[in-house]
Amino acid sequence: MDYQEICRQTCIIIQEVGEFIQEEAKKFSLADVEIKSKNSLVTYVDKNAEKKLVAKLQQLIPSSGFITEEETAINKGEIYNWIIDPLDGTTNFIHKLAPYAISVALTEGNETIIGVVLELSQNEIFHTFKGGKAYLNETEIKVSNTKTIEDSLIATGFPYYDFKILKPYMAILEELAQSSQGIRRLGSAATDLAYVACGRFDIFFEYSLNPWDVAAGAFIVQQAGGIVTDFSKGDNYLFGREIIASNSTIHSEFQNIVQSKLH
Repeated sequence: MDYQEICRQTCIIIQEVGEFIQEEAKKFSLADVEIKSKNSLVTYVDKNAEKKLVAKLQQLIPSSGFITEEETAINKGEIYNWIIDPLDGTTNFIHKLAPYAISVALTEGNETIIGVVLELSQNEIFHTFKGGKAYLNETEIKVSNTKTIEDSLIATGFPYYDFKILKPYMAILEELAQSSQGIRRLGSAATDLAYVACGRFDIFFEYSLNPWDVAAGAFIVQQAGGIVTDFSKGDNYLFGREIIASNSTIHSEFQNIVQSKLH
């Protein structure tokens, strides 16, 4: 498989669907919001964007399967699987706030081989492929070279339904508020990871995430020279519902802070 060509075509497909989302944003209203579960919102824009992505990506690799947030396609491929979040940051989109993004990854067996995140408000497309480099639009990107937590800008998210470790999680934030340059909560994990990849953030961490939230962004971070793990220093960040992404210099120090509060 020509990974670079598949990535190029994936970017075209995602940008086309991004145009659809931005057109719908002009006429979208709160009356169009559906509630999947407590604080979990969805719109016809999410669902239709996902259907468009699935249809076009299926044509790109006819044998591929899908893991998707809105479950418009639930067939698993034997070798290739697309992991799709059609609108990461739906709550932001509903309230007309940035950022919100499309996140698409392609796996070959257990290995991620394509990662694309399109942040729609700035029209920035982050992308990478196996054997290649990481890019923002057409410019190569790298993670930051920040060497200490003290000099780091950190991104995170807050759970909206899974509160089982909220107290120790808040203890982590309390320590970081006092020992870093600051903490930001943008509301789109895919965007947070893309921003780590290009050095805007030094660290991103969060729990209660799904594979479609992180698959593309995590791969972009890795291809940009960063490290991605779960909270326990393992590699179960895709399906383990917890993630730390940063540059290689501060990753271990940050993991120790997280583990000291959670264990």
